[in-house]
Amino acid sequence: MSRRQVIDLQVRLPNVTPIRTGLAKPVQQDIRVFGSDILFDGSNEVGIEHAGSLYRLKITRQGKLILNK
Repeated sequence: MSRRQVIDLQVRLPNVTPIRTGLAKPVQQDIRVFGSDILFDGSNEVGIEHAGSLYRLKITRQGKLILNK
């Protein structure tokens, strides 16, 4: 495997409007969701620092996300 890893992600958010009231609570409540418009704030690339390394998350021309180390 090469040192440069590319992950191609296509994100689709589910419809979160409940069909009826009284539905069971979601299994995973601790996940934080950020819209890409807020995360990227008009740019096509953001940096993510994790465990001392810098990762770059980019939006491609086709609207997909690529994560590079």
